[in-house]
Amino acid sequence: MEFVLKGRVWKLGDDVDTDLIIPGPYLSLRDMDILASHVLEEAIPDFAKNVKPGDIIIAGKNFGCGSSREIAPLLLKYLKIGAVVAESFARIFFRNAINIGLPLIECKGISRVKQNQQLEVDIVLGEVRNLSTGETYKGTKLPDFLLEIIEAGGALEALKRKMMK
Repeated sequence: MEFVLKGRVWKLGDDVDTDLIIPGPYLSLRDMDILASHVLEEAIPDFAKNVKPGDIIIAGKNFGCGSSREIAPLLLKYLKIGAVVAESFARIFFRNAINIGLPLIECKGISRVKQNQQLEVDIVLGEVRNLSTGETYKGTKLPDFLLEIIEAGGALEALKRKMMK
């Protein structure tokens, strides 16, 4: 996995809950393509159709609040979101995302970034550079053990690697 990601911004606000990421009525579906087609449809109706691999979600406070459903970060990873950068995360969403290898950075002031701007996110340093404006935002650096999980693609893969040593 690359630790410096470049992508276009998809902007969301505060308190984006897991029901907004993937609405409850779709949870009985098992086809990942169909599930993914409903991601964020209430917040950004054309999101699933227009998101590109490596795109970056920017959000305000408390991203991923609500239920503890792991499918929410899993679908973001399935859509090949490069990273989620938010003012703050709901703790269980944060850990679920790390456990499946979805890069996250908590970064105060990131809400100033605008939709469709281009960012460069350095996962190791916890820095976000706005390529559209030249601004740099310093986020919270992840500890090495969490970076290892992200680099491996998730907790299960990280555990497999440790067992093979």
